[in-house]
Amino acid sequence: MIARFAPSPTGPLHLGHAYAAVFAYELAMEKGGRFLLRFEDIDVTRVRNQYYLAIERDLAWLGIHWDGTPIRQKDRLSAYTVSLQKLKSLHVVYPCFCTRREIQQELKYMINAPHGSEGETIYPGTCRDLTPTERAERIGQGQAHCWRLDARRAIDLTGPLVFEDQIKGRLAVDPLLLGDVVLARKDIATSYHLAVVTDDHFQGVTDVTRGEDLLSSTHVHRILQSLLGLAVPVYHHHRLIVDEADKRLAKRDDAVSLATLRDQGKKREDILAMLCP
Repeated sequence: MIARFAPSPTGPLHLGHAYAAVFAYELAMEKGGRFLLRFEDIDVTRVRNQYYLAIERDLAWLGIHWDGTPIRQKDRLSAYTVSLQKLKSLHVVYPCFCTRREIQQELKYMINAPHGSEGETIYPGTCRDLTPTERAERIGQGQAHCWRLDARRAIDLTGPLVFEDQIKGRLAVDPLLLGDVVLARKDIATSYHLAVVTDDHFQGVTDVTRGEDLLSSTHVHRILQSLLGLAVPVYHHHRLIVDEADKRLAKRDDAVSLATLRDQGKKREDILAMLCP
């Protein structure tokens, strides 16, 4: 049994991260398995070098120890390129030349704009129906583009899919839940979706533990696993830690960091008590 914790070194860990890390670590220990640490650092514009060590320090303070050397996604770009090339060979991805502004403009004029699982609008498929000639011409002209999953074509290849969640039960995959998601960004040849399924298979992860806010992403990941012939882990989508306003803790909202709590004199036992009231 192999579980992992995969934070992004874009800021300090807070209580929400602590809960996710402790959840995965204790699950691995209970099963006599291994616990891995992975840095999801493909967003190079936001990553800061000081947070790699800060994260390791916070985890050690929580009594969490990991097996082996943590891998960094920025060192595995060639592996993601291989995954993307396979998807291209299956004709389940297409280049998208739209800017964010163009997408928003199109959605603005649609009578019934498509929406995702949490009400957010999803990509309307503007570039999906470009002809091979049109795509080749634009690429030849050097137009910036990302690569998107053609969700409909993908599910036609895979057929109906399911995944097992130890908290929410067996769930049927909804291929259109998030629409044609980006699999390789314009600035870097991968995305969260493509990198995480590639890495979980590479590391032999058997149990994926993460917040229930990422449940919709698992529908995409299950499709990618089927297309790429990757092992399918068991999932555990756990509850989220929220603030007094019942809002999920987030770095962008300046959630109180573990380092700050430690500097305030909090002990490991205090943090664990805060996580399990």
